[in-house]
Amino acid sequence: MSKKNRNASAPPLPTDHRTLLKIMRDSKRPLSPDDILPMLGLHRRKKGDVDDMLKDLVAQGKLIQLGRAYAPMERVNLITGKVQMQRSGVAFLIPDDPRRKDVFLGQDTAGAWHGDKVAVAITRENARKNHEGRVVRIIERGKRVLTVRVMRSAGPGSFLCRPTDPRMDFAVLTHGTDAALGLKNGDIAIVAPGEQVDSAVWEGVVLSRLGPENEAKVQEALVKTNHGVPTSFPKAALEEAAKLPSIPAEADFKGREDLRKLPFVTIDGPTARDFDDAIFVERKGKGYRLWVAIADVAHYVPLGSSLDLEAYERGNSYYFPASVEPMFPHALSNGLCSLNPNVPRLAVAARLDMSETGMPGEVRVMNAVIKSHARLTYDRARDVCVDKAPSARTELAAEAGENVVAMLDLAEALARQMRERRIERGSLDFDLPEGEVRFDAEGNPVEVVPRERHFAHQLIEEFMIAANEAVSEYLQAHALPCLYRVHAEPDREKLETLYTLLSRLDGEAAPKRARAGKFSEEDFSPEGIAKLLHSVAGTEREFLVHRMVLRAMKQARYQPENEGHFGLASESYAHFTSPIRRYADLIVHRLVKRALGDQHMPVPGFKKLAEMGQHLSGRERVSQEAERECHKRYACMVLRGQEGRMFKAIVSSLTDYGFWVELPEVMAEGFIRLSTMLDDYYGYLREREMLLGERTGRVIRAGQAVQAKLIGVHLDRLEIDLELATDSAAANEQGAVPARADKRERRALEDSRRNDRARDQRRGAGKARTGAGGKGGGRPGGKTAGKAGQKPAGQKSGGRKKGEVRGTRREG
Repeated sequence: MSKKNRNASAPPLPTDHRTLLKIMRDSKRPLSPDDILPMLGLHRRKKGDVDDMLKDLVAQGKLIQLGRAYAPMERVNLITGKVQMQRSGVAFLIPDDPRRKDVFLGQDTAGAWHGDKVAVAITRENARKNHEGRVVRIIERGKRVLTVRVMRSAGPGSFLCRPTDPRMDFAVLTHGTDAALGLKNGDIAIVAPGEQVDSAVWEGVVLSRLGPENEAKVQEALVKTNHGVPTSFPKAALEEAAKLPSIPAEADFKGREDLRKLPFVTIDGPTARDFDDAIFVERKGKGYRLWVAIADVAHYVPLGSSLDLEAYERGNSYYFPASVEPMFPHALSNGLCSLNPNVPRLAVAARLDMSETGMPGEVRVMNAVIKSHARLTYDRARDVCVDKAPSARTELAAEAGENVVAMLDLAEALARQMRERRIERGSLDFDLPEGEVRFDAEGNPVEVVPRERHFAHQLIEEFMIAANEAVSEYLQAHALPCLYRVHAEPDREKLETLYTLLSRLDGEAAPKRARAGKFSEEDFSPEGIAKLLHSVAGTEREFLVHRMVLRAMKQARYQPENEGHFGLASESYAHFTSPIRRYADLIVHRLVKRALGDQHMPVPGFKKLAEMGQHLSGRERVSQEAERECHKRYACMVLRGQEGRMFKAIVSSLTDYGFWVELPEVMAEGFIRLSTMLDDYYGYLREREMLLGERTGRVIRAGQAVQAKLIGVHLDRLEIDLELATDSAAANEQGAVPARADKRERRALEDSRRNDRARDQRRGAGKARTGAGGKGGGRPGGKTAGKAGQKPAGQKSGGRKKGEVRGTRREG
């Protein structure tokens, strides 16, 4: 056959990628473009097209390139996920598959940055510890732009910069910078990274200047850029929002339960503008009837609309001390969908019958129209129904009516019963304080204080939890899928470590396991952990136990499989109560509307729900990390210039070169290096989670109160450096009396040192260990605090150890 005829009969190149992907998956080995061409019957001049298609599939994470050949990702022993860099320089892989444990990557990440999506090959499997792996390919950069700090000029139009994220330990050299930007040393700028020119240097192009580093608005702007938080809406979404009415039309009320006469109220923070939930409580016989009305966002935001697509990409609203980046434009989030007082609003309402002891009964869900009779803050609600202040009650009665005051009294009584029942079933209660940043008239942060929490907060939380459970069960009863809010069982190995640690510390006085001498299911159940927390309440062990239990907890996520919510001890739980600020709730609302008979509402398949759940869980993590980083930056700004100030501190975690402490006065965390403790040589007893002075017998352990002096604040590294107070009188005055080791603990340190020396002799170390420097004896694993607590060689100070958690986000 002639060459012309062969070409004429060749099949056309597939217009989609499915044919090519099928060939790759059916193959018994990786294939190169040269292998694929004859399979498709294509001439060699089509190789460029095949190359492009293969690269597309690589970019989508479906193929991986292995030299000149390609293979489907699932056919290679690779795990995909995101790189999580620690402040110490060590990295882990957080797998895309939430069922997998994190993978230890060490310090060599093959050029991958914190937040990058990568493919990792497992190099060592460990039975009890994390598997070890290496990065074989960067699939997608986590950041398309970087916020950098301008260090100095490097010539005309060039600047040497460093990323503001301390986990990115490299420099950026920019060229061709526009002089009109007016960049100066210390400015924060946004840079598009280019090629890597050295192991620690990348090229870049300056896109914009944010401003001086010491301005609060610059700090929030750089955090938003660092975490990819969207700060503007696309034109199409804004146009759709502008076309919506400012108030609901009468036609929208058709087919809805008219609940406008019921005295619903909203209870939120003083700065809130997006009111997506309202509550009303009435008597039903000897029991109660609880109404929870939630803004009907699904009525105004159709699936696939520009508003919907942008909300899905954002995943949730992002809250910062001085600003909010909402999931929907203000016309919806603060206007049409917000349950503002004294105006009609469309809602999806759940009516829950409750017994006099707070046990749930019959549930009814409905489309409704309501009118909020009062917008209350948490503090005002406390004054009315918790403290029952006469002036507050009289004022509210005059403003909204006596029936609103009476309703709040019923709500308070019901919430207390519901809370008791929830705690009884094993729901865990980590009511940790959160920090609130306060600003002066110019917008500069001046202090960080604990945010006050009281029973008015808990009242709303109880009602929202009950509504979320009721709606989850409602969808199950109607045989509809659901995007559940799932909280898996905690890490049993970490809980075993906690029980063992308490046994070593307290002996017979330690909390008892359900069965003597061995662990059982009861020890790891919600009831068992709640019993453990209750047993240490009010004791010196409370802080330690709470922190270690929190570290054992896994992060809640969204998924279509119902695995229950461990922390709430709930068998079925879904987010329903905040569709203005969480897209997951909007998905649940659409499914509820389908159950109510709206056939236009879509029912996603299992695979689609799983994909959506994974995306939304990821966006939630971005939100949490951004808010945490912003708080750290403000805390550093507040403390700068206060070097020498004394603080009461609580030891939160320890390592062999120092320990972290929490500063309750400013809701911040600092680090005390052993190199600043010159009164003794300190050994780290890992199995007892304590530092022990050789000469003085002084003990440092988690949960211990100490007196600390601020010696340095580093906004660039997000570090707060402290040292222990040397004035014993001042320490005693603050209640931070140094603890002393008992005989058992001293013997444990001596035994540990003997074991280390014996191990070194067996290994033929041949080098005398000293108390000064990086590697040496004196602690489990062969490491020492060194002379005056010097840190081990190769280790960086500051930052948290992997898995440490400040607190948990409240569900509801």
